[in-house]
Amino acid sequence: MAEEYREALLKKDDYYENCPGCKVDQLKELKKGFPFRDLISIWIVVLCTALPISTLFPFLYFMIRDFGIAEREEDIGYYAGYVGSSFMIGRALTSVFWGIVADRYGRKPVILLGTIAVVIFNTLFGLSVNFWMAIITRFLLGSLNGLLGPIKAYAVEIFRAEYQALGLSTVSTAWGLGLIIGPALGGFLAQPAEKYPNLFSKESLFGRFPYFLPCFCISLFALVVTIVSCWLPETLHVHNEKKTSSNDSYDALEAATGASKGDETRTDDKGRKPSSNESLLKNWPLMSSIIVYCIFSLHDMAYTEIFSLWAESSRKLGGLGYTTEDVGEVLAISGFSLLVFQLSLYPYVERILGPIPVARIAAALSILLLSSYPFIAMLSGLGLSILINCASIMKNVFSVSIVTGMFILQNNAVDQNQRGAANGISMTGMSLFKAVGPAGGGAM
Repeated sequence: MAEEYREALLKKDDYYENCPGCKVDQLKELKKGFPFRDLISIWIVVLCTALPISTLFPFLYFMIRDFGIAEREEDIGYYAGYVGSSFMIGRALTSVFWGIVADRYGRKPVILLGTIAVVIFNTLFGLSVNFWMAIITRFLLGSLNGLLGPIKAYAVEIFRAEYQALGLSTVSTAWGLGLIIGPALGGFLAQPAEKYPNLFSKESLFGRFPYFLPCFCISLFALVVTIVSCWLPETLHVHNEKKTSSNDSYDALEAATGASKGDETRTDDKGRKPSSNESLLKNWPLMSSIIVYCIFSLHDMAYTEIFSLWAESSRKLGGLGYTTEDVGEVLAISGFSLLVFQLSLYPYVERILGPIPVARIAAALSILLLSSYPFIAMLSGLGLSILINCASIMKNVFSVSIVTGMFILQNNAVDQNQRGAANGISMTGMSLFKAVGPAGGGAM
């Protein structure tokens, strides 16, 4: 009887007028069933911001060659690293700022600004006519596209408690797919006048700008996502208004039970809830998960660039002699396999083992897998094709398992009013490490 009375009170008077977060919480109480619409919304927004990050890697080698800035073939990777790093340097400089903006003004404005940035600067990158234009447009794209941190906070806040892990899994799945589908698009659509002469002439726009078509397709998708995002609900709580009604017994009950709406109550090892004013840098559960996330981000970004450069390099330099289309095919197969894994197997495994054990196992297996790559390069023909596809699938499955686990830990370590800033710190660290990845990997 007491429990029923408590639940009735909790549902009655905990909402504020004109608060978008409270409106979302009310809708969550009324919603029943699987949240397909919210999952798809988050999926397309994250995919929109992830696609431009790595779409350039399959054709970057040829783009740098066409710019004529590298004096030797061996120097192409060196210059390619700087173009690849410029995006992450821009993101590192602004991620905390965008997180603070999201905490103060809402998640939705930052999401819209990020998708608009993709439309504009990704298009300009495809139209680059020299090395410096490519670097500047990529830097501005990274600086103004600060939605990944806020979208992780949004994924926690838009779902009921039982679907929050799935929401964060959707973020990492879409992110991982974007890092795979992006290069696949770049591989298939770059240099269309050479690959598809019946459709594109050398005098056409896509013939004169051979790397514009994949960028244009992604920018067109981003424009559609921007329009759709206008209907996303805001989840940030703004409690400057009076409640819709007052109930002293509810306030007493909330004080006694420690209940809160919109976020689950967190306690430390002594049962005390951390202060919302606590310095995020002193929040060890948050910072430790960010450190691990940054290390694996460095690893993943270096792998993403090195794999394409290695696969497209000639056999005499230790590569596979692949074309951009061959690389795109490998990455497309990996992307489809990753989608199947994340939507079917990962939630089941995560429920059984938990996010930390899954991340540890995936990290250990990644070491063994990557050690096999030099031996795979010794093969040729069908054997090479089968093994390189299997290795690519396994590598991306391990990576997304680690990243999803870190997302869950980071967002459970803070309250809502700090979630945007916390994810901003995470994005800053990740971007700094990912900026080192292409430069270091390309140079080596």
